[in-house]
Amino acid sequence: MTGVDGPGLRMGTSRGRWVLFTTVLGSGLAMLDATVVNVALGRIGDEFDAGFAGLQWTVNAYTLTLASLILLGGSLGDRFGRRRVFVVGVVWFAVASLLCGAAQSIEMLVAARALQGVGGALLTPGSLAIISASFRGADRAAAVGAWSGLGGIAGAVGPFLGGWLVEWSWRAVFLVNLPVAVLIVAVAARHVPESRDPDAAPRLDVAGTALAVLGLAGLTWSLTSAGEQGADAVVLSIGVAGVLALVGFVLVERRSTHPLVPMTLFRNAQFSAANAVTLMVYAALGGLFVLLVLHLQVVVGLSPLQAGATLLPVTVIMLVFSAASGRLGRRIGPRIPITAGTLVAAAGLALVSRIGADASFGPDVLVPVVVFGCGLTLVVAPLTSTVLDSASDRHAGVASGVNNAIARAAGLLAVAVIPVAAGISGADYTDPVAFGAGFRTAMLISAALMVIAAVLAAVFLRRPAAGPDGPEPSGRIRPDSYAQCAVTGPQIHPGRGPTD
Repeated sequence: MTGVDGPGLRMGTSRGRWVLFTTVLGSGLAMLDATVVNVALGRIGDEFDAGFAGLQWTVNAYTLTLASLILLGGSLGDRFGRRRVFVVGVVWFAVASLLCGAAQSIEMLVAARALQGVGGALLTPGSLAIISASFRGADRAAAVGAWSGLGGIAGAVGPFLGGWLVEWSWRAVFLVNLPVAVLIVAVAARHVPESRDPDAAPRLDVAGTALAVLGLAGLTWSLTSAGEQGADAVVLSIGVAGVLALVGFVLVERRSTHPLVPMTLFRNAQFSAANAVTLMVYAALGGLFVLLVLHLQVVVGLSPLQAGATLLPVTVIMLVFSAASGRLGRRIGPRIPITAGTLVAAAGLALVSRIGADASFGPDVLVPVVVFGCGLTLVVAPLTSTVLDSASDRHAGVASGVNNAIARAAGLLAVAVIPVAAGISGADYTDPVAFGAGFRTAMLISAALMVIAAVLAAVFLRRPAAGPDGPEPSGRIRPDSYAQCAVTGPQIHPGRGPTD
């Protein structure tokens, strides 16, 4: 991976601070939008008289394009310039945000959200890749640590900020991105150095990307539609087509000379097991984060600001204790903390399922959220470490990217499947009784997913051996060396992309 022209940047210098400021602001832009929109769903549904499927797609349209294209976004940055693709992503994201804020129907909003996801897929991997290419040695580790910690603060502020903005207008949730994007572009053009990978593959994996988009889109649409109109012939046909497209994706990746996802990674049983655990954990997260905030407004009667602030303890606990959790996983291996953490998180979700109309904030809402946050904190850092330790150093970037994409795809499918399985559809989100019953079932399903993750971890995860390239190189930035706050998705390791 080539760095900047000239010596690497140093932390504490003026230019180093500007680069860090720009990348934190850019990644924070995408992270905030992934969380604040959940708080606005009730108001959006009221204004557009949308069914629950419309609210699902308001979340999933963004996640779909982000999950499908995030690996391609990293490859584009390596090939055409990380700053260039990052800036394009920020501008794209801002234009899509303007379209979201100006939407006059739920269909227009969903289309604009899909475009937002494309922008997020371009800027998210570029943010950390710029830091990795711009800084060197200890300064790189310090910069990544600062990026992660400050990004975690953005994640913590997200639901609270979203609730405050929604109190004024749900459109403000999107329009607030515009001045931030202008600032990012202006600073990046002046202070962020350009970098690219001279060894990047000469061709992009267009076929693999197209099949991933079509597969996830078809499967998500069919699962969402099944809850609204039943599993008729059209729904089943599109669902089958989506599955076939995903099968085609695997076949194309196995034969490609420049795969988006090198299938050789999955020959490592530890890597496969860690990603299976990731799938279950982030599916449970997807169900919780979308439905809880809506439940607190519809059933409990909290304001958007109060409902959004309810999730703040999860992020704070992760910010404070994730580094210690990562060190614990390094010392005793990942199996015990991940197994214990998923079981604690499952218990938290079971308690969340009992939040009813007469709930008091302290014992009925805050305690379950804190229990869940403690469990999740035990899981995330050791799980990320396991993914990276299971791959060689030259594949660390793509291994982390694959794990991130799987986490986001898990959230995408969970938002489509869990409400259907729980019987939430149509206008149920406007009926406290109907939504409350569905919410209880949905949280128990999410708890079951965490239990499955615990079983997978207990049976298949072991202390990672040295990777295929030998012991961990000193240049690799270990995920337990900086604070993690991977609520919306695991951190993307600042290694090289899929063209390694």
